[in-house]
Amino acid sequence: MIADQIRDRILSGELEEGELLPKESELREQYPVNVQSLREAMRILEAEGLVKVRRGNRGGAVVHKPTPGNVAYSLSMVLAMSGTRIGEVGDALNEVEPLCAALCAERSDRTSEVVPVLRTLHEESIACVEDLAATTAKSREFHEAVVSLCGSQPLIVMVGALEALWSSHVTGWATSRANPRAIPLTERHAALDVHGQILQCIEDGDSAAARELTVKHLREVQTYPYDPDRIETPLNPAIARDRLFFD
Repeated sequence: MIADQIRDRILSGELEEGELLPKESELREQYPVNVQSLREAMRILEAEGLVKVRRGNRGGAVVHKPTPGNVAYSLSMVLAMSGTRIGEVGDALNEVEPLCAALCAERSDRTSEVVPVLRTLHEESIACVEDLAATTAKSREFHEAVVSLCGSQPLIVMVGALEALWSSHVTGWATSRANPRAIPLTERHAALDVHGQILQCIEDGDSAAARELTVKHLREVQTYPYDPDRIETPLNPAIARDRLFFD
């Protein structure tokens, strides 16, 4: 009951991100239960990622709003339990990310709310194209932004979680490769050129073309960065956790 009430206050916005919950003695005045019950409520909320309990003299429970990162990490554990491979995450994105690109193109406010963000990320990707790790990270930000700006909150959360998982493995691959030129510079430019074309379709409001280009682009770029053995590797929640919570 206590965990439910505090959770509702966090999700409603009554308790803000970073806010410190009242001390244990004050909480017990609000919720007349024994110490063990109150601490169990805090453990439930901490397990859900809604609070972070700090120990010591400056201790207390700090509020944390749920994020797509929380969803992605939980999803990674569920998928890992079923033996899901990295490549299967990419396959799923091939089906749903193009829809998000189409929705971006259909937004009536796309010229003010979508296009400027995507254009900035696109230009930053081009600027660092010679650095494989940097341009890979920026490229993934572009794809993630296509999802986060699509205007559909359920898709933003669900597809965003898949994007985060895919990005965690792609950026990990790019930063760990012994040969930074594993993807030729010409291919990097070609992939970014398609980003520019998708951006133009979104700006023009051409949802069909935005969807079609995204489908084609994902099929191409999700093949060359991986050795066949790596794409078959089971999803690793630890990789997702490190990127989602410690970057």
